[in-house]
Amino acid sequence: MAKKRRPKNRVPRDKGTSSSYTDSDGNVLVLRDSLSLGSIAKVSEQINNQAYSVDDLWQRRTELVFERLAVSWEIAGLPLDDQKMLLGRYRMADPETRRWVRETIDEHVRNHIPELA
Repeated sequence: MAKKRRPKNRVPRDKGTSSSYTDSDGNVLVLRDSLSLGSIAKVSEQINNQAYSVDDLWQRRTELVFERLAVSWEIAGLPLDDQKMLLGRYRMADPETRRWVRETIDEHVRNHIPELA
């Protein structure tokens, strides 16, 4: 019988600072204040596929930035902090909510991560 592997005593990684933004309904979106150089490079690279339209590329970049920046999103008192759940919630949000998130992220990037803008 194999022995169970014990998890190593790891030092928790510093998650960095974050900023909170509240919409008119009281929902709170928390975004990272910084990204690693690798994340910035990944978001900045172009997707070279002839099958994608301009709208597809814009949508993919928007989702990629959301994935990298979103820490949590509290909607109607329900906090979400799992990356898959956050992206799924963003994708199924109504157009007004998606617009608010995009505008909030655009402002956040201008203020905290200008090299991404």
